[in-house]
Amino acid sequence: MNTRPLLNRRLDGLGTTIFAEMSALATATGAINLGQGFPDTDGPEEIREAAVRALREGKGNQYPPGPGVPELRTAIAEHQQRFYDLSFDPDTEVLVTAGATEAIAASMLALLEPGDEVIAFEPFYDSYAACIAMAGAQRVPLTLRAPSFRPDLDELRAKITPRTRLLLLNTPHNPTGMVLTADELSAIAALAVEHDLLVVTDEVYEHLVFEGTHRPIAALPGMRERTVTIGSAGKTFSYTGWKVGWVTASGPLVSAVRTAKQYLTYVSAGPFQYAVAEALRLPDSYFDTFRTDLGRRRDLLGDGLRAAGFEVYEPQGTYFITTDITPFGEKDAYAFCRALPERCGVVAVPNSVFYDDPDAGRSQVRFTFCKKDNVLQEATERLRRLNA
Repeated sequence: MNTRPLLNRRLDGLGTTIFAEMSALATATGAINLGQGFPDTDGPEEIREAAVRALREGKGNQYPPGPGVPELRTAIAEHQQRFYDLSFDPDTEVLVTAGATEAIAASMLALLEPGDEVIAFEPFYDSYAACIAMAGAQRVPLTLRAPSFRPDLDELRAKITPRTRLLLLNTPHNPTGMVLTADELSAIAALAVEHDLLVVTDEVYEHLVFEGTHRPIAALPGMRERTVTIGSAGKTFSYTGWKVGWVTASGPLVSAVRTAKQYLTYVSAGPFQYAVAEALRLPDSYFDTFRTDLGRRRDLLGDGLRAAGFEVYEPQGTYFITTDITPFGEKDAYAFCRALPERCGVVAVPNSVFYDDPDAGRSQVRFTFCKKDNVLQEATERLRRLNA
């Protein structure tokens, strides 16, 4: 009998995601799920109706074009011009993907070869590790440390070797909520140009910056031709189940990513693409209100977590708050999160799973605040039991 392991060795240790595990725990126990980052309310009604209209009119019910429907690619290009003064040709420099997750996978598979090194901020979103592994490349973590989670740029320079192919950025950063400053972005861009590195930047939380301003690194000198920027409708418009993401980059980079993408999903979310095209053209007031409302909920959850006894690292962006559990005399975030549903009826995610070195984030726990006010209030009331 064949004794070789069934799972590709590159994926060894990358079993069920922490999000699936903790969400299943929430379902099994009836706990409030503040672990997985999805809203508990839908986005704008007019955008949902746009999807219904597309379905009824037969738009996207059959295979849409591989790069995405022209209406959406044009809207994405307009969005980049409108918010960042970045010009992209919708026909050759925009690619629609099955959410940001596929955009990350296609970018890693297209741009990396076995033996390449990828420098990524640690803690990193779990799909980064899996996609780098599937490409046969080696991830090189740059650890972001509490309380500020700012990148050490001298350490970044020291980690660049002749094998370094790509910098994988994430700003605003999940799970810490760190937002790169203009000076940090300039320094990173200078290193990329100096060492002729590619940059893939995950900017799905671009419209959820509460302190400072989101700045795309692609707008900096020397960066447009070496940067793949990833965006997503799910986080900005609260329709995470539609799985509509995109890539903007120079023509050669988009062509490379599209080559890999076409053998993943090929196409997806046909009718939803038309709806997202309308969403991207919503007035500034929508984006301002969205950011203000989530900022208020950040403060609501943060205050509640502090009152419950957590050390809270206030995020500058995203819809996640990282906390530390040492004030409770606890050190193991994974064990803490496994027990939390029974102790308090709340589910959270241990940050340790996002590190190559679990000790670096062993006592950190992430909560999401993209939930209704009453849900956040009930969750923090339950968490007060930790001090009972």
